[in-house]
Amino acid sequence: MSELARVELGDGGDDVVVARLGGEVDLSNATEVGDELTAAVPNSALGLVLDLTATEYLDSSGVHLVFELAERLRRRQQQLRIVVPAGAPIRRVLRIVELDESVPVLASVEEALAQIRDAA
Repeated sequence: MSELARVELGDGGDDVVVARLGGEVDLSNATEVGDELTAAVPNSALGLVLDLTATEYLDSSGVHLVFELAERLRRRQQQLRIVVPAGAPIRRVLRIVELDESVPVLASVEEALAQIRDAA
């Protein structure tokens, strides 16, 4: 993994993977980050909660990564929820690209976990 970004897998229970993405995601590491996130979600999982709370920078490659990850999971009949605090600069970027029209963007991991489980 690039020194710019780090992926930490957390405990969402047996049915949902929680990944915390920290640092910076750009052209130099977006593919690697996407591959790591995709590989972290087993076929048996209901989905993935991607926590961007500690993400400091997300360029167009990082935004593309999120849309591509959503599509990969959708094809596998799994869900994706994005967590970004309300005042975070990353949230503004995701609002501009209208990510929330295809993937729910929420304020907390707990809320995201509940949404995935309720939809199952």
